[in-house]
Amino acid sequence: MTAAVRHPTLVDAIWPSEERSFARSAILAVVGSALLWASAKAQVPMWPVPMTMQSCAILFIGFAYGSRLGAATVALYLFQGAIGLPVFAGTPEKGIGLAYMMGTTGGFLAGFLLVAALLGHLAERGWGRTLAGTAAAMAVGTVLLFVPGVAWLATFVGFEKAVAFGLTPFVAGAVVKAALAVALVGAARRMAEKPQ
Repeated sequence: MTAAVRHPTLVDAIWPSEERSFARSAILAVVGSALLWASAKAQVPMWPVPMTMQSCAILFIGFAYGSRLGAATVALYLFQGAIGLPVFAGTPEKGIGLAYMMGTTGGFLAGFLLVAALLGHLAERGWGRTLAGTAAAMAVGTVLLFVPGVAWLATFVGFEKAVAFGLTPFVAGAVVKAALAVALVGAARRMAEKPQ
């Protein structure tokens, strides 16, 4: 059985490196975690509830960074939140640290890590080579984000209420943010492929 071909990720195209150095990875992880922090604080008016841009950032980072660096970046972001930095949506007003992470939105936070790793894996398998592949990956990532989020919320309020409060109001926004992530990946790839 032959090993799967690893396709270059978006960051490989933008910042090529023969060796994946620790410094390069650390810089990208810090930049990515800062983007996640900013996206958690960016409120966008949507119907029926306002949204943050966090899921768009997760989708983009996972797909652009690849599985290992994408997961490491999200892990760094979650670590920042765990030690009490107000990096999550609604912090510090709704609490901070591990207490916040174990609350009703904890499943979505866990989903961030899963989504980043999966989308990075799909990008490394060539899903980003076409618009259809990129869109399919973003759709899979968006669905996966809701699975642990709704499941965790259901332990607090029951399944029906978890769907009513943790899924239904966010579907339209999730579709818009996935489409935006597809557009961002496409624009970044076109920039990376321009002759210098």
